[in-house]
Amino acid sequence: MPHRLGARPSSLCTGDARVPTVAGVTRPPSLWIDRERARDAEQGPFSSARWRRQAEAARHSNRQPEEPPPPGPPRRRRVALVPAIALAIAVLALGLGLVAVLDGGGDDDAALLSPDKSRPAPTIEGRVYQTAGAGVVSVQAGAASGTGFVVRSDGTIVTNAHVVADSATALVRFKDNDRRIDAEVLGTDPSSDLAVLRVDPGATSGIHPLPLADSDRVRVGDAVVAIGHPFGLERTATAGIVSGVGRHIQAPNGFEIDEVIQTDAAINPGNSGGPLLDTRGRVVGVNSQIATAGSAGNVGIGFAIPANTVRDVVPRLSRGERIKHAYLGVTMAPNPGGAAVQGVVSGGPAERGGLLAGDVIASIDGNPIASPDDVAEAVSNHQPGDEIEVEVIRGGERRTITVTLDARPRHTP
Repeated sequence: MPHRLGARPSSLCTGDARVPTVAGVTRPPSLWIDRERARDAEQGPFSSARWRRQAEAARHSNRQPEEPPPPGPPRRRRVALVPAIALAIAVLALGLGLVAVLDGGGDDDAALLSPDKSRPAPTIEGRVYQTAGAGVVSVQAGAASGTGFVVRSDGTIVTNAHVVADSATALVRFKDNDRRIDAEVLGTDPSSDLAVLRVDPGATSGIHPLPLADSDRVRVGDAVVAIGHPFGLERTATAGIVSGVGRHIQAPNGFEIDEVIQTDAAINPGNSGGPLLDTRGRVVGVNSQIATAGSAGNVGIGFAIPANTVRDVVPRLSRGERIKHAYLGVTMAPNPGGAAVQGVVSGGPAERGGLLAGDVIASIDGNPIASPDDVAEAVSNHQPGDEIEVEVIRGGERRTITVTLDARPRHTP
């Protein structure tokens, strides 16, 4: 019988033919009657032969013989009982030893030899990865590479504009180590850093659209998961929280993107264009930029284009439309009274409306302005051709100027 690795073999495992008793006695006790060893009950202290000798001696000495002792209750035969007890104990110990071997017995060495094959329940992040991972793809356009994700079963894919740049086509891979397939670039919007691709859905079995969340409902502290291909590493998941909302970052064409989501989920080069997901596997944003503080990788500050911007821009890009953003044509700096106008673009809407460098914008359409970000957001809520009322402070006096907005150029002047 095998014994547990690292444990001292018990006496049951040594092959010794003797079976010890409970007290460790290995020879028969002296009170045992063993006829095989030539011991006879008639030779014992209470034998009938001894009584006859005592009676004969009494007649010669004129004494009455002693009364024989009354017979006692019959003695139980220990000959069969004690060995049976010892044998039962031995069998019980053998069974317990076998059970301990089969169950591991709490022995560390046994646990190493018999690993636990049961799998714990997946984490929330693990469930998000299992749910959404199949909808995440790698994207390569020329020398640039990044990530994308499927939004429609017809093969529509979203990524960043800076990933595909001016390319008309890209290569997409749906599964790790799978072949790359051709994708057409349907359109790009540098102002929102979004691009739309399309592949033939029949060219792969990996079409798995990801739903979009309402990014206006995202709050600081919400748990999020980023999936992408950082540094060429296939389908990598990182997790974190929403660190901030309503941020502003600079788009590839130099303009601002507003309502951006900040996260501490690790985002690195190659994650661009990949999804930032909530705990239900819905896309809350498109990972776009990181703050590096001079380093080459993530320092815990990443930014994602909000899903509601994706919901607005992608359908139009899919139809081949050019996305037009309203444009005021000023450069600004913070000011205690609002946003200070640093410069006015020559020939732009602001100059035509009469804005001057040095003006402080106090409100737009009656809504107070506290920073340059407020001006950018107010303008972005309009369409090219709309008129806005701009209240400025000039020389200590307040005045209102009407400005007709233009369409934003492809790049900052």
